[in-house]
Amino acid sequence: MEELLNNGYFWQKIDSLVLSTNVVITQEKGSHHPKYLNMVYPVNYGHLEDTDAIKVFKGSMKKSTADAVMVVGDILKRDLEVKLLWGCNEEEEIEILRFINQTDYQKGILVRRGKELPEWAITD
Repeated sequence: MEELLNNGYFWQKIDSLVLSTNVVITQEKGSHHPKYLNMVYPVNYGHLEDTDAIKVFKGSMKKSTADAVMVVGDILKRDLEVKLLWGCNEEEEIEILRFINQTDYQKGILVRRGKELPEWAITD
């Protein structure tokens, strides 16, 4: 079961999604949420082009891989969403967690990419 934890193939597929399309920024860092004006975006936020379902928090780091995924449960929308964190440093990750978890109506958890590859994923 340990080999399935932080599965390298999962992150490979996420990276392929990110690298094969553009991020469309709909809310710039510092802008207010269109419906909840007290919520201010800590980093750029948008979605992958040609999708409306794959949401992305785009941080300040120049990277071509996803750093983490966030799973968000929202009782007002009666929804569960997965959002990608791309190019986010540790401080930005914490700010995003605070942003998502600031209301009683939605809560999120962060699943970070592991730093080590499982033994089966290492090749010569």
